[in-house]
Amino acid sequence: MNKRRVEKSKTHKPQPLVDGKHDNQYPGVQEKVGDWVEHKFAEGTLYIDVRFTDKTALSWTFATAIVIREAHLSDWKTGDLKLLRCFAQNKSSCE
Repeated sequence: MNKRRVEKSKTHKPQPLVDGKHDNQYPGVQEKVGDWVEHKFAEGTLYIDVRFTDKTALSWTFATAIVIREAHLSDWKTGDLKLLRCFAQNKSSCE
């Protein structure tokens, strides 16, 4: 494989920030001057907007997730729901 083909096959992944060096993960945002920042919650979603003095904005939307706190297998034949096995993210809830 020649050098030209190797360069084309590389995939570019975002690099972590190291020692204060900024890998611009938002091209076009560098050197902009911030005007104001706003956040709001609506129906389980967090919205963050950063407005710049040049009348542009950078926005993020964060959604919530459903987390299973406890799941268990029980024997209900006798009516007392005898615990057979507990599956849970938090093991302390399976005492």
